[in-house]
Amino acid sequence: MPKRLSALARARKIKLLLFDVDGVLTDGKLFFLPRGFDAGSRADSPALSAQDSIEFKGFHAHDGVAISLARLAGLKSGLITKRYSETVALRARDLKIEFVRQGIQNKGAALEAIVKEAGLKPEEAAFVGDDVIDVPAMRAAGLAVAVKNARAEVKKQAHYVTSRVGGDGALRDTVEFILKAQGKWKQAVEDYISGKSGSHGN
Repeated sequence: MPKRLSALARARKIKLLLFDVDGVLTDGKLFFLPRGFDAGSRADSPALSAQDSIEFKGFHAHDGVAISLARLAGLKSGLITKRYSETVALRARDLKIEFVRQGIQNKGAALEAIVKEAGLKPEEAAFVGDDVIDVPAMRAAGLAVAVKNARAEVKKQAHYVTSRVGGDGALRDTVEFILKAQGKWKQAVEDYISGKSGSHGN
């Protein structure tokens, strides 16, 4: 029980919500569609490269709403991911995510830089992760969150573990936990229902 109480105390201080993408905002699966591929082409042709494909991902609408709810409650949001994806950039713009860091190997350093840019303290930032590359950011954050299906090493670092898996509303669980701890959940929901979110979609 002390761990739960500690998580609540940490959640009350959060002003910035940061998260991984693959395995958190998505279910972790990566899909690649070759550009201009036809039946006469060989998939193993040396002429084909990563630049010849389009990477696309699936996002859960509940997580999109979660980011809007967080914004309505006064929280800033951002993503830190090792991969670079045009799809992620598009989704980030759609949801008006303030901080977008792609192609990042050292997520701990990236989190610290974002916190400084936002004019906040590390204890005012939360980070949501699922795999070992997320551990440095989780250690640097005031509130470390692991999705339900995160790797064991990641869960050991977490103050809070979501009830849903990555890509299936895990970020929504996180936002709800934080806003309820701060007493802002009900008002954020009412504001969203009344159309104050300002986002372009779920």
